Amino acid sequence: MAMDEDTLIIVVLAVMTGLSIALVAWTLGRAVADVPEEDRAYKDPPPVGFRLAWWPIQWISFYIEPLLSDKRAAAIMGKLRKAGLDYSLRPAQFVASRLIGAVLVGVLCDWLLDSFDQSRSGGPRFAEALYWQAALFGALFGWAYPAIWLRDTIQDRRRALLKALPFFLDIVTLCVEAGLNFQGALHQAVLKGPKGVMRDEFQRVMRDIRAGKPRAEALRALAQRLNETPVTNFVASVIQAERLGMNLGPVLRAQADQQRIERFLRAEKLAMEAPVKMLFPLIAFIFPCTFIVLFFPIVVKFMEAGI
Repeated sequence: MAMDEDTLIIVVLAVMTGLSIALVAWTLGRAVADVPEEDRAYKDPPPVGFRLAWWPIQWISFYIEPLLSDKRAAAIMGKLRKAGLDYSLRPAQFVASRLIGAVLVGVLCDWLLDSFDQSRSGGPRFAEALYWQAALFGALFGWAYPAIWLRDTIQDRRRALLKALPFFLDIVTLCVEAGLNFQGALHQAVLKGPKGVMRDEFQRVMRDIRAGKPRAEALRALAQRLNETPVTNFVASVIQAERLGMNLGPVLRAQADQQRIERFLRAEKLAMEAPVKMLFPLIAFIFPCTFIVLFFPIVVKFMEAGI
């Protein structure tokens, strides 16, 4: 009779477990089915890392988007705009990628530590605490890495933009001085200029103008997207010259010369900062190795001589 009761209890537990799993699966299926398909016909493809986990990013972003405040969403969108990703990602999708990164890296750290630690010499309680700490640090790293990547992308994009801006201004200036209007000069700069941030942004300005947006508004949108002082000065000078009926040639020439001088000053500043930045690795790594190579034979001779 006891055996029958144990068997009955096991059967009941198995049925309840199966029903619980089925209920969770049904709930997740309904939650996934409720997420609408995103229309990306007029959007750029997301970065490679986001494409690898795009489906869970899309699902999670659908449910966390109402939870984001307008201020937080605007701040994230400003960073995405500076990185050139405003047509690739939404703020909720970026936050979802951070959540997925935290979960994946935390689970990966716990699994790796569990795989390499076979002996568990510190005892089960110590091992369990160590696993939780590794998972926590991994989750923090997975949460922080997309933000670090976004910051580096913004900095790389800014350096590329400031480096290419004088060259594109020279092309626009030459075309305007040769008799083309400003829109034709922008078109030639897009056709003849090297690939990069500035070319993409000028191409976007041309696309806005062809879509019917006024040229001054398209240029203001360019300055707002990039949020860089040289681009803002260039846009303000062009709009002011067109409003006053001035010749664009001298204005553009002055802007190109000014940006070229500022680029040289930035390069000179970086060159002067290089010795200071090299001081720490020189003291911490190079000098000790040099002293070891020089004094090791002397110390060995003293030791052999019994001094």
